[in-house]
Amino acid sequence: MTSKGKIKRIGILTGGGDCPGLNAVIRGVSKPAHDNGLTVLGILDGFEGLVEGKATELYNKDVSGILASGGTILGSSNKGDPFHWTVSNGKKISIVDKSADALRNYDAWNLDALIAIGGDGTMNISKKLSDMGMNIVGVPKTIDNDLEATDLTFGHDSAVFVVSEALDRLHTTASSHHRVMVIEVMGRYAGWIALNGGLAGGADIILLPEFPFEWEIIYDRVLERHMMGKKFSIVCVAEGAKAVDGKMVVKARDKKRTDPLQLGGIGEYVAKRIAESTDLETRYIVLGHLQRGGSPTPFDRILSTKFGTSAIELVMKKKFGRMVALKGNEVKSVKIEEAIAKQKLVRPDDQAVRAARAVGVSFGTKKI
Repeated sequence: MTSKGKIKRIGILTGGGDCPGLNAVIRGVSKPAHDNGLTVLGILDGFEGLVEGKATELYNKDVSGILASGGTILGSSNKGDPFHWTVSNGKKISIVDKSADALRNYDAWNLDALIAIGGDGTMNISKKLSDMGMNIVGVPKTIDNDLEATDLTFGHDSAVFVVSEALDRLHTTASSHHRVMVIEVMGRYAGWIALNGGLAGGADIILLPEFPFEWEIIYDRVLERHMMGKKFSIVCVAEGAKAVDGKMVVKARDKKRTDPLQLGGIGEYVAKRIAESTDLETRYIVLGHLQRGGSPTPFDRILSTKFGTSAIELVMKKKFGRMVALKGNEVKSVKIEEAIAKQKLVRPDDQAVRAARAVGVSFGTKKI
């Protein structure tokens, strides 16, 4: 569906989980588009809106004053995969392919291009729709920061800020009551939030999905701190972390999601094991969706704006099938298939890991 003439009309959607900075991207796309005479259609609730035909025109007044607003004015969904669409008759859930409906609405709206904002799931869907003929430009969004093709995704810095602020607050209550405090943060397969948030917040132990931990090393660490007169310890654990001899803690399974596993509970489990094995008073807290809420940090506002304006530049130049990406301090672009080729995971030689170990942080392992 290559646009032969001048680009006149674009669509924009926000897919997957919400995070701070989405509205800043919408603003960064829409304002330059309007200034260049383009009309902008906001597709509601991610790919659900593309399949079901839900959309609204976006005017300058709609994107004015939303730079600092959290969430997304368009709504989002992580259950609207057109290629994995769920249909229920009340008794049974079936999975069907609704991509033809998405393509039909794209044509009916007279779109010359679609800007899709989201993480790896959104980019995978975008690649498939691009192969079907849609002109798509991707914008990487995920608090997990797990897209290899970009140095950073917007939303990650804001999530790390929430984690570090929570750890600052936990330090005061932990030290007052001489407790071990366990904080569970997001991070299914990639532990960047736990790593960077734990490092920024002064965690004593950081448990990541990439480095299966050993229980005895955790027990020894908190007991060692206790015997040295440090009457409290802070443990920051990613929801996907697991012991060497264990599995991820699964809270539920949702067939409507492409990845049906809903994680949660590792924080409580770690706290229980520490209390039972060390006799130290232990508490836990789950940050959950607090990490997705609120205003974006200044860094994320700037990055989101750069991503949005760069995305519309790609559209104007008809460079489709690409995703904007941060490389150093500059925003470049890569092919969407390159963006989803490999998940960015925490490596043993990552500088943040080395820095954490240098200041005494334990990852619950003998050696990484």
